[in-house]
Amino acid sequence: MCGIVGYIGKENALKAVVEGLEKLEYRGYDSAGVAYKKGEDILICKEKGRVSDLKLCILDTDSSLAIGHTRWATHGEPNKRNAHPHCSMNGRFVIVHNGIIENYQKLKFEYLSEYSFISETDTEIIVNLIEHFSISLTTEEAIRKTMSLLEGSYACLILDQNDLEHIYCMKDKSPLLIGRGKSAVCFASDITGLIGYAEEYMPLEDKTFGVISKEGIYLQDIIGIAIENKFQKIAVQKEEIDKQTYDHFMLKEIYEQPMMVRNLIHHYFSKEEVNVSSKLIHHIRQSDKINFVACGSSMYASYFAKYYMEKLCGIPCEVFCASELVYSTPLISKRPFFIFFSQSGETADLIAVIKKIKKQRFPILTITNTIESSMVRLSDYYLNIYAGKEIAVASTKAYTAMIVTSAILARAVSKTKTNLKSNLKAVSLAMEKVLENKEVCKGIAKEIIDQKDAFYIGRGIDYWTSLEASLKLKEIAYIHTEAFSSGELKHGPIALITKNTPVLAIITQEGTNRITRSNLEETASRGAKTYVIASKGLSTPKDDVIIPNVAHYLSPLVSVLVVQLIAYYAAVLKHNDVDKPKNLAKSVTVE
Repeated sequence: MCGIVGYIGKENALKAVVEGLEKLEYRGYDSAGVAYKKGEDILICKEKGRVSDLKLCILDTDSSLAIGHTRWATHGEPNKRNAHPHCSMNGRFVIVHNGIIENYQKLKFEYLSEYSFISETDTEIIVNLIEHFSISLTTEEAIRKTMSLLEGSYACLILDQNDLEHIYCMKDKSPLLIGRGKSAVCFASDITGLIGYAEEYMPLEDKTFGVISKEGIYLQDIIGIAIENKFQKIAVQKEEIDKQTYDHFMLKEIYEQPMMVRNLIHHYFSKEEVNVSSKLIHHIRQSDKINFVACGSSMYASYFAKYYMEKLCGIPCEVFCASELVYSTPLISKRPFFIFFSQSGETADLIAVIKKIKKQRFPILTITNTIESSMVRLSDYYLNIYAGKEIAVASTKAYTAMIVTSAILARAVSKTKTNLKSNLKAVSLAMEKVLENKEVCKGIAKEIIDQKDAFYIGRGIDYWTSLEASLKLKEIAYIHTEAFSSGELKHGPIALITKNTPVLAIITQEGTNRITRSNLEETASRGAKTYVIASKGLSTPKDDVIIPNVAHYLSPLVSVLVVQLIAYYAAVLKHNDVDKPKNLAKSVTVE
């Protein structure tokens, strides 16, 4: 969940690394640091807080070689002492590390009993192991020996004080990309960190070791066998990672959703037919059960995928939380098919499940926004959600893109013809109408920001939207929020209602309209301050937000924009850091 950047080349390495860290700050922002070549020495500068704090303490402006890190704390509290880069005890080696070493205490006891440590991190174990083995081995051999002992996950860049013409790298489970430009070789945890300095990139495979200089890239596996360099062009444009005229990336990404829907129509439809691999369609049709695996917002999106597949294709489906599935294997049907949802494609819990499933040789599809990711490389099939780069930690457009892609996939697998294409066009227009009335959402946000608790309710697919709505308000507004199926209120949760507790009902389904309103009245009679978000055809004059009518099964794509805007404005009005909420990171690359 940390961001790593490295640069070796003819331009200003320090400038390149700091710019890269700023682009990757959504991956972690507890502390930041750089190590760089200055004459014949390695200098280190690091600070608690944001990259902006780090920039204030960097006095030098030029270097040909540098590595940097922005941290999301795992081992040790977020402070300057635990910030990366870390040095070996005798100062020869410097390292930045993303990941978690599970056996670091054991390694410390077995190999490093005579070493002293400054930080509370597992990273110091890695760099001191390299120094320990370098007494009798070459640097390359010492790093590979260290790799053979580590259990867990790591992506590391390493500098050797005795050789300032190279950057060493090693990678297992945590993401690490290497980029190549006209005058430099770069590293980053995410392709975003390479933009502007590299034209091509290559994702490193697990158990990869590398020695990089200005002149070339030499990659090996853990036992020293050379790995072929396979670079591909960077397709992400610089404009995609710029806020443009918006105050925050989250607001920009909310506003990009209508165009995102049109983009998916463009990529997946040829006239009225869906362009999806016939082999994938056949594989899904042959399955007797589809298992959806995801975390967070992606998991809530997968509930809609389950709904579409069961309704359109008649295939039984189940949704699993990845962090639970890793350790609790359910009963597996005879012909299962597994579909994984992930914005980043690097989610550690999901990767752990994929590796478990692959051992049983079950077919796997990954639906993601990041086709250069580890999950795509591990899967049999993948579908791109074409959401464009999502920078804000709280997902908005990637969530809706997953739902749209799920509907398109179900349409492809189904043998029943539907007018999905025209219905999606109507959705994009309805989204624009919601955005035109953002002031209503801002007004609701203003009324709820001082409340300790808030609740979202709904039934059926509106309940799944309520789950996502609750998560958004928690993530960025820091308001304790829960989502309930409205029918469950009287089975316990209604005891939580006190005077002026906000209860927001989402109503887009005709069959549950009256009963959800009745449940909402039950909360009002106990003192709740109630709000209704309803489709126009089901609305009353007293409803707070009225959204345009669209096909009932796609209505959550419209209603979710309302709750995204409420969460956004609540965070803004509370003066929170909207794009980088506390304690969170965009890409969860540790279990």
